[in-house]
Amino acid sequence: MVKKLRQKFVITAMLSLLLILVMIIGIINIANYVQIQKNADEVLDILSENNGIFPDMQKRLPPPPDSANMNNSTSNAPIPQTPPLTESSSLFWNRLAYNRYLEMPFQSRYFVVNLSKDLEITNVDTTHIAAISSSSAKEYAQKLSTKINKKRGYIDNHYRYLITRQKDDSYLIVFLDCSNSFFNANKLFYFTLLIGIVALTTMLILVYLFSGKAVAPVVESLAKQKRFITDAGHELKTPLAVISANMDVIELESGKSQWTQSSKNQIKRLNGLIKNMLTLSRMEEENIHVVFSNTNFSKIVKECSDTFVSIAESKNYQYTANINEGIEILGDSNALHHLCNILLDNAMKYASSNGNVTVTLSKEANKKWVFFEVSNTCSNIPSGNLDRLFDRFYRADSSRNRETGGYGIGLSVARAIATSHNGTIVAKKDGDNIIRFVVKLPAKNT
Repeated sequence: MVKKLRQKFVITAMLSLLLILVMIIGIINIANYVQIQKNADEVLDILSENNGIFPDMQKRLPPPPDSANMNNSTSNAPIPQTPPLTESSSLFWNRLAYNRYLEMPFQSRYFVVNLSKDLEITNVDTTHIAAISSSSAKEYAQKLSTKINKKRGYIDNHYRYLITRQKDDSYLIVFLDCSNSFFNANKLFYFTLLIGIVALTTMLILVYLFSGKAVAPVVESLAKQKRFITDAGHELKTPLAVISANMDVIELESGKSQWTQSSKNQIKRLNGLIKNMLTLSRMEEENIHVVFSNTNFSKIVKECSDTFVSIAESKNYQYTANINEGIEILGDSNALHHLCNILLDNAMKYASSNGNVTVTLSKEANKKWVFFEVSNTCSNIPSGNLDRLFDRFYRADSSRNRETGGYGIGLSVARAIATSHNGTIVAKKDGDNIIRFVVKLPAKNT
């Protein structure tokens, strides 16, 4: 129980951190790629407005931002496609923006192709780029001539282009090489990914080391709960035995009556409850050393099913047992007997009047798993998730539980036994009025 609790804590913490890291890394890199495209479009707009060449940026910019001319400058010339430099802006930010635009013509790698209105190539300029020849530029332009109405986009993955229609109906196509920006963006992605992996690994180690302290209060509470159940169970056995003996003496002296019989029934119920609670506490104890041995599961199921024949006949149930012979597993025979008795007793208690109860034991075709199933007709199958039936003290029908004497703990014990044998147990609904409990246990290796 404690081990599973720590595992759930670690898994929950790591999934939360993973989600946060994915969001942060995703936002950083998406924002970076968006900014790259925005900057490329900014350069393309400037080139397109000036027929494929950069204007004299120094003449188009206001004076350099410094403490003197920021206060005395009267120039209102705007920076193309960028927020204007204002006195309210940071001087450091303004200086960076000024230098960026001043150096833009020297940092940008681009080429230009002119097309006539008939989409014939009239001019090619590749003087501002080394990676593209005139023939390559013409090939790119010819590819775009088939989709001339698409104003912006990428070609060959890293060339951003802008198609502008001139006043004489000719076309100007400007290509900007974004490979350097994409290369840096990819480096940023791998770098942030590496940081995320390192952070996730470090956090996994730290969370695992400190998870013990985090779940310590819960572990202490569970330990106290188990100790209380064990102590209370043993303490209750003695007074119940005394009361049972006293009832026997009263019956010997005064004869049986409905009162003594009722008291004996309640004693029997309490003894059963104590037994189940102690079994559940023992099965959930992590440090328990259960010695498994080769067990003839077919024999156990057959013996348990035979003991319920008379009960089925007294209640007019149609009782069917389909048990394959010779099925062996590694397990605790006493616990497996208890498992079978719980499921059969549950079926007999809750089967509908004149209903059917079926017991099946089979082996998987590949002989890796053994399936033990108990099904019964039931008029009041709980709706929703049937996994709730295995919760402690869960009662789907309280009035019916009072009639049958159930406490809602038997199926919890059944699950604990199945889990201790490295198996599972599930409840399934077949049709509208049949409920089936399926126990899956590992078969003995032959």
